[in-house]
Amino acid sequence: MFNKGSKLYGIFTGVCPKCHEESMYTNKNPYAITALFSMHEKCSHCSTKYKMEPSFFYGSMYVSYGVGIAFAVIAFVLSYLLFESTLNQSIIAIIASQVIFYPIIVRLSRNIWINLFMNYDNTKAKK
Repeated sequence: MFNKGSKLYGIFTGVCPKCHEESMYTNKNPYAITALFSMHEKCSHCSTKYKMEPSFFYGSMYVSYGVGIAFAVIAFVLSYLLFESTLNQSIIAIIASQVIFYPIIVRLSRNIWINLFMNYDNTKAKK
């Protein structure tokens, strides 16, 4: 499921979608806020160009909406149903989760977006 070569591996690790050999990001840590959006132009291993066209990653904003909603639902379920918080406390938990997990939501959305358009190619992977 999360093995190298699967879409989920590419999405959750943020590696090149073609070869799964190197990170697409200049800094792997999403909480390095100044480098949150900094990506390599292409993979140094297989030369896959990450930005297929100008403004390619604008489409990931649509994905980030869904990912953000998923994080909000999880925050609500944990706070309201599991910890039996009030509705106001649950709303605060949702807002806090969106702020705290913003860098992860951004990176996951970009990873999902690029993996929709590119597939793993085992001929490009390290032998």
